[in-house]
Amino acid sequence: MLKKVIQINSLDNVLVALKDLKSGETIEHEDKSITLINEIKAKHKFTIQEIDIGEHILMYGTVVGKALKNLPAGAAITTENIEHATNTFDAKRGSYSWKAPDVSKFTNRTFNGYHRKDGQVGTGNYWLVIPLVFCENRNVDIIKHAFLEELGFAKPNPFKNLVKQMKETITISGPDKIESLSFENAANTGDSRFFDNVDGIKFLTHQGGCGGTRQDAEMLCALIAGYLNNPNVAGGTILSLGCQNAQVALLEKRLNQINPQFSKPLVILEQQKEGTETALLTKAITKTFLGMAEANLEQRKPAPLSKLCIGLECGGSDGFSGISANPTLGHVSDILSALGGKTILAEFPELCGVEQELINRCEQESSAEKFAGLMKAYAGVAEKVGSGFDMNPSPGNIKDGLITDAIKSAGAAKKGGSSPIMDVLDYGEYVQKPGLNLLCTPGNDVESTTGLAGSGANIILFTTGLGTPTGNPITPVIKVSSNSELAAKMPDIIDFDTGKIITGEKSIEESGEQLMEMIIKVASGEVQPKAVILGQDDFIPWKRGVSL
Repeated sequence: MLKKVIQINSLDNVLVALKDLKSGETIEHEDKSITLINEIKAKHKFTIQEIDIGEHILMYGTVVGKALKNLPAGAAITTENIEHATNTFDAKRGSYSWKAPDVSKFTNRTFNGYHRKDGQVGTGNYWLVIPLVFCENRNVDIIKHAFLEELGFAKPNPFKNLVKQMKETITISGPDKIESLSFENAANTGDSRFFDNVDGIKFLTHQGGCGGTRQDAEMLCALIAGYLNNPNVAGGTILSLGCQNAQVALLEKRLNQINPQFSKPLVILEQQKEGTETALLTKAITKTFLGMAEANLEQRKPAPLSKLCIGLECGGSDGFSGISANPTLGHVSDILSALGGKTILAEFPELCGVEQELINRCEQESSAEKFAGLMKAYAGVAEKVGSGFDMNPSPGNIKDGLITDAIKSAGAAKKGGSSPIMDVLDYGEYVQKPGLNLLCTPGNDVESTTGLAGSGANIILFTTGLGTPTGNPITPVIKVSSNSELAAKMPDIIDFDTGKIITGEKSIEESGEQLMEMIIKVASGEVQPKAVILGQDDFIPWKRGVSL
């Protein structure tokens, strides 16, 4: 039978409701009988004991808020009676030890991936077309329309049939009959790709490259260089205008910094050198086609799981995310770390309040100092523009129980498991060290997943409690639900359900190992995540500066 409540950590002075609880209901917890003062919705929290004004609210064993008024035992915590609060931190590391999980069942396992000359292994084989500046977006779109249908990469739009039905109906019967039309989503009738071993040609447009700060241009070039170096990418076509801040030389410099031995086929064309658009597009399309023909020679071959680099992300989180879905990712991260693979935990605004725990886990003093510095600098910039980390929770987060950023962060950090932190990366830096890495990104889902792929992730795990359709153009995104209700309601976007952890039918360890099995299938090209099937190719570079 489903338990009514859970205390996440023995130090916590609140309980989480696992189901809707009625006002006046009595909850037995350890040696206490707690009578509820309020109705408590599932995913929300209530006090175990009396908490005086100014006292701290504890969850996950850490400070997540401060009482704004005296709270009796059994009172719901809300945005009206508590506020965001966290422990202080410094860059000095404390003691920390880690016991690696038993990974014997995965030690000799492999996935079938694309082996690159630099030793990386891709879970996909994509060709990229990217502009260095927004002025080239139109030309990228022209190339896109020239390629997709002819090479069999275009996804059918079944809603065209719905519009056709509406046209016929309004002509014959008038507008009153339109809303009564039934519609069934037509399935893709098969794979008609011309290049069998190329998983897709991806066109990544953006609004940057010129008119912003030099820092924005540097960041954009670093990000594009990371995408080109990502093992899921076979090669790329870069379109430049010629006069923008994001110069070709800047891209080449960042690419050389990431990988001095970069040897993938790369087409770089500059419109102001080529002359007419027709000349530019003819050369771009011809060279891109030949590059794809070269990429088509690649084939999947077995690789050890240590060649996986997994991005850890959450979006549309709820009050169950930190109990079910995020700890499941944490167990996967620990498994990969023990196997010698790489994992990347992003979203620095959602590590607010757990900084010291993460600093203690840093293997190197330099990593601890870099993390502390990035967090303080990021928080300072956010406060200067009137939007501190305390304003991070979205209306959806708050509605479903994440009422302070510290509550959200303490649960979000569980995606990183408990293994040592081997390195700390700023946005645009590429992962190098096996084990868990921290990557400075915003909490914005797409800016963060964009950064994860640019730092080398060849799989992204994305937890959600409310439902988020986010995907990435080059890195498969596996969507993990925190509750079974969401998985049943939005099966078109959810790949893996951790709701049985909430009902007590499954352990975190069992869930993590089952998710590992799905990861192996996705990495081998045997299973496509829903975001890939839907063509959810989201790409938004993070602009840290202001536009000039």
